[in-house]
Amino acid sequence: MLRIHQLKLPLSMKPEEKNLRRLCAAYLKVQENRIGAVEIKKRSVDARDKGDVHFALTVDAEILGGGEAKLAAKFKPNQAAVVERKPQSPDVFSMKTEPWGDRMRPIVVGAGPAGLFCALALARRGAKPLLIERGKPVEQRAEDIAAFEENALLDEESNVLFGEGGAGTFSDGKLTCGLSSPHIQTVLSTLYACGAPESILTQQKPHIGTDVLRGVLYSARRRLMALGGEVRFQCKMTDILLREGRVQAIRIRDEKGEDELPVNQLFLCIGHSARDTYRMLNNLGLPMEQKPFAIGARIEHLQKNTDRAQYGGAAGHPALPPAEYKLNVPTADKRGVYTFCMCPGGQVISAVHEKGTINVNGMSRHARDGRNSNAALLVGVHPGDFGSEHPLAGVDFQKKIEEAAFRAAGGYCAPCQRVEDLLKGRETKAFGEVEPTYRPGVTPGDLACCLPGFVLDNYRYALPKLGQRLKGFDHPDALLTGPETRSSAPLRMLRDKGRQSPLGGIYPLGEGAGHAGGIVSAAVDGLCAGLEA
Repeated sequence: MLRIHQLKLPLSMKPEEKNLRRLCAAYLKVQENRIGAVEIKKRSVDARDKGDVHFALTVDAEILGGGEAKLAAKFKPNQAAVVERKPQSPDVFSMKTEPWGDRMRPIVVGAGPAGLFCALALARRGAKPLLIERGKPVEQRAEDIAAFEENALLDEESNVLFGEGGAGTFSDGKLTCGLSSPHIQTVLSTLYACGAPESILTQQKPHIGTDVLRGVLYSARRRLMALGGEVRFQCKMTDILLREGRVQAIRIRDEKGEDELPVNQLFLCIGHSARDTYRMLNNLGLPMEQKPFAIGARIEHLQKNTDRAQYGGAAGHPALPPAEYKLNVPTADKRGVYTFCMCPGGQVISAVHEKGTINVNGMSRHARDGRNSNAALLVGVHPGDFGSEHPLAGVDFQKKIEEAAFRAAGGYCAPCQRVEDLLKGRETKAFGEVEPTYRPGVTPGDLACCLPGFVLDNYRYALPKLGQRLKGFDHPDALLTGPETRSSAPLRMLRDKGRQSPLGGIYPLGEGAGHAGGIVSAAVDGLCAGLEA
């Protein structure tokens, strides 16, 4: 089997096998009848030359009659190389695992990516795990979010941050990951088995979309239960009971009242916004430390302008997906300004779970067919900014910003400022060609009402430079809606190589523990814990 990199697929050509064989033959300079089965491994858009925008493929091609090594010798390793034919990475439902045996049933706290994949791995091992989630099932959660967007009715336990699937459920379902773990493919294969589109297995930047992801979660829940797992929603862990430095039980509260559940292996997948649980764990003595994160606002542009900036004259071609970008600018104070969680054809959304606060995020549906694009525009924050050495000082830093935004906006309508107004240091009175997508609405104003001065200073330095890298990024009518404070956890829970806390039997996992950053990395962390514990 020969793996060919950077195979050029014109926009006008469909990725059918007959076309792929023809392209491989031309690339390798062999007769087409020497090319057997062809499989796409990765697919991305190459728009470096705006006059020649095309798809770049990595494919595995079967060479009939042998001779792969001789062919590969004519190319550099990053162009073509011999690879072993390997079966597709198994999903968690079909992978080989160590049996759990007769150990006590484990408990997983939190049904986000880390918790879900941890529970699936444990269930696959026959552990019959109990998965508890303080929020609601995804279908009810969607109704609560809609009620907030329409009428600003906030449910503090069921919102964009709390509920089945975690925060990632309502923030686009992007599956990019900076890890190099073989379990990345396990996660993707599992999502595909639960109804995600097959394209996530080959896309360079795989994406499900908030609308499709809800059905995937429902399917995963059903698969978990079929393996013997139990799921309890609206069930909140309120305390952990220790004996001689090890977990013995947890206290929970649900619609039936208070209860105590014995457990000797507890997997904490609480997410980066469970502030009350953070405080309980700190009071318990679970070791944790401050860590850097980033804050800022969501920047919105017209998607057609983003497409034009990235694709040039090819913008609008039906084969092309809505354009994406990833940008950064170093700054003199070493904080940097960078884009994060870019959502083509998406909208800015509320990510609030506490009354009297405002925090924003971004999302896209699977089709990514909205009028605007948006991305977080973030500036680094260091523990020295927190004003205290307390492990939870970063949480307090976030909350002060969120409360200031709420006061300035006079409610849940987020502060919003045009880029031109921010650059000139003036308040926004009215909007131009870019209309805000945030619901329940925005309040035109000045982001100085909530964001620290160093963020605004770095914005004013970086925006013109970003505009040089991506034409129109600093367009006068582009909008900044804020604040965005939850790019990652503001703390890290200490653990050993086996992912176990110094408090025995407790495994802090995922984003909330400060050991992941995104859906896939959190899922991998949970999956590995479930397989190895």
